[in-house]
Amino acid sequence: MKIKNKIAIITGASGGIGLAVAKALAEKGATVVMAARSEDKLKKLMREIPNSHTIKTDMRKPEDVKNLIVKTKEKFGRVDILVNNAGQGMRAPLEKIDNAAYRDIMELNVFSVLQAMQEVIPIMRAQGGGMILNVSSRVSKNYFPELSAYASTKYALNALSLTARDELKKDGIVVSVFHPKMTATDFGKNSAGIPYSSVAGPSNVGTGQIQQTATSASGRQVDTPEMVAAKIVEQIENEEAEAGM
Repeated sequence: MKIKNKIAIITGASGGIGLAVAKALAEKGATVVMAARSEDKLKKLMREIPNSHTIKTDMRKPEDVKNLIVKTKEKFGRVDILVNNAGQGMRAPLEKIDNAAYRDIMELNVFSVLQAMQEVIPIMRAQGGGMILNVSSRVSKNYFPELSAYASTKYALNALSLTARDELKKDGIVVSVFHPKMTATDFGKNSAGIPYSSVAGPSNVGTGQIQQTATSASGRQVDTPEMVAAKIVEQIENEEAEAGM
């Protein structure tokens, strides 16, 4: 897909990978609609990023998800790209997983994405096509101790995404999945369950230390959000089914 002059929605856009993707798409000439819970952060970012707009959105609230898609369509007449990036991690041994917390993370990582796709598909079908890119994780391709709850949400996301890709190709709608690995964000700090005292794990987790050094506590290199965003933009352009770092 050519990105220039396209209307793109990015969820979880107030920081990390989402913000980097918004900036990268804007640099390519897209009009970006940034969605996140922090209205103050979004307003500040809108002044910094050309061709950007913001809609305060809590992806755990179905009414907010619907409002995001409806308001974007009302303002711009179309939605060409949807990047479902908002998500939360969870770390705990399987026998100690808090079921309430697990349901909450499933709501964000899976059900909100499913609803966003359901809201945008009729719009994309009517306009003759579009692209949905869902941000998954490398953990959905492996088995790592204490990450079963988080990984399972991404396994589910992969299945929804790749099935939708097959179902919607007749409508000119491309659905793709991106798998980041360890990335320099606050993802780990914001995760539920056991705190990430170390960032030696294999998922897209991070701490303030990583943000400054792009190096894990064990000395392993991690990706910056900008590196991940560049790959996501490349995937949007080449429409590959799955990609990763």
